[in-house]
Amino acid sequence: MNMSNEVYVEREEVMSGSQLPRLLLVSNFLSSKGGCQTVMENLADKLSDSGSSLICASSYHSSWIRCAHMWATTFFRRKEYDLALVDLFSGRAFIWGETMSILLYWLRCPFVLVLRGGGLPEFAMRYPRRVKACINKANAVAVPSQFLLEKMCVYRSDLCLIPNPLDVSACVDRIRINPRPKLVWLRSFHKIYNPSLAPRVVSLLRGDFPDINLTMVGPDKGDGSFQRTQQVAVDLGVSDRIIYPGLVPQAEVSLWMNNGEIFLNTTNIDNTPVSVAQAMASGLCVVTTDVGGIRYLLKHEHDGLLVPPDDPAAMATAVRRILTEPGLAEHLSRNARRKAELFDWSIVLPQWKKLLKSVAKGNKV
Repeated sequence: MNMSNEVYVEREEVMSGSQLPRLLLVSNFLSSKGGCQTVMENLADKLSDSGSSLICASSYHSSWIRCAHMWATTFFRRKEYDLALVDLFSGRAFIWGETMSILLYWLRCPFVLVLRGGGLPEFAMRYPRRVKACINKANAVAVPSQFLLEKMCVYRSDLCLIPNPLDVSACVDRIRINPRPKLVWLRSFHKIYNPSLAPRVVSLLRGDFPDINLTMVGPDKGDGSFQRTQQVAVDLGVSDRIIYPGLVPQAEVSLWMNNGEIFLNTTNIDNTPVSVAQAMASGLCVVTTDVGGIRYLLKHEHDGLLVPPDDPAAMATAVRRILTEPGLAEHLSRNARRKAELFDWSIVLPQWKKLLKSVAKGNKV
């Protein structure tokens, strides 16, 4: 018997007597190095609290070292896990997800791919054979949004929809009835999130709302977006109205949300961002660009206002409506909170457990 067959037999024996499989989680675990806490990191915490045995890779800051650690962990610790869960992104990050799927397939280890990012459908259109070959090696493929489900089902038909979860109970439930011009932005400073749009919106509104201010929470990803945003604010004369707290601990996100009234999502590419869901759970009025999976998350004029991307005038108009149109803020705020409750961990975690147990037992999902 060759090595991969030996590993396969051992896994069958382990899983037959275990309620929850021993898990290998492959993703970016960078919150300890100054990065944002990802959905996979949060899932790891919840599974660990549930008694699951976990191996996580990787937390190295260098992308190349991180990838090497992922591959080495997957291979050399192959007898220590029964099932792997792997994040799959687009762009250069697709390479490590692709190679992970090849290695796990060769090891005959059951694994689940989780499709991430609003750019994946466009990437798949450019490289359909690679994407299809990659995701069809997996025993199951999970997607966090209806957007990715619809866009990616042409490459594999049996995708599992499990939404990005959040701890709704940790969010301060404060319905905005008469909101003040206090804006909040929460994301990484990176060009795909177009952070410089936010100060342009503030500039257009300061004449009507002299006390307007903006809090931009998030880490600098190092591509120059943070500096460009600051410079735009200076050039437009609104730098004194904006504060930049940087990356804040996950436990403090709700506090920063609660300090604001209107949440701005300025991104050019998106799927179902956790930051928007957190804003919804906190009762903020959401104004967002209408890109990627946003329209699957929010319904225009029901639980948010959607505007074209990179259009400061349209976003400023939406903010102005919330601040001046009677009843609109409360309508958006209540409906957003109600929808966010559907993403609570109490609902989503059982879905993950069910999927992982089913794949580990070799059942069709």
